[in-house]
Amino acid sequence: MRRKLAGILATAVISAFALPALAHAAPGEDSAAAPAARQDPLGDLIASALGGGLPGTVEWKMRATLYHAGARGIRAFDSLGCKVAAMRTVAVDPKVIPRRTVIFIKETVGLTMPDGSKHDGYWYASDIGGAVKGQTLDLFSGFGAASMRALGGLDLSNLSVSKVGEFKGCPPQ
Repeated sequence: MRRKLAGILATAVISAFALPALAHAAPGEDSAAAPAARQDPLGDLIASALGGGLPGTVEWKMRATLYHAGARGIRAFDSLGCKVAAMRTVAVDPKVIPRRTVIFIKETVGLTMPDGSKHDGYWYASDIGGAVKGQTLDLFSGFGAASMRALGGLDLSNLSVSKVGEFKGCPPQ
């Protein structure tokens, strides 16, 4: 058991250095507001290994839909009362993924963000939706239907999703 855990931790450490998005906050993000997963990647990986989940370790295979502000009465606030963040806010079924959970969606790494930077794969479960049931996510693309283009190349029927942490307050913008 200890050898297996040591192997997992060694792989996790190597992965942390291979995935620079884990090592620092996203461009333009205040490091004080960054989730714990990005403030201390090694500590987070060790805690995740002991708790059973690592970024990139698939816990669920889920399908997703997309939503944007301005559609069907969607407002600019999530179910927590926070401003929705383009390419960060995700609506979940709270019976499957609790609100205030930080999730990692492998397939979204490298997508172009609204500010031109590349997505690091981290999303914030701060919204729920009436049609979001079971193994389904609803990814917030931004404001206006044109914002959905950035996610247009994804195979929304089969996403690799893992829980990587929790957040307090509102997700970073």
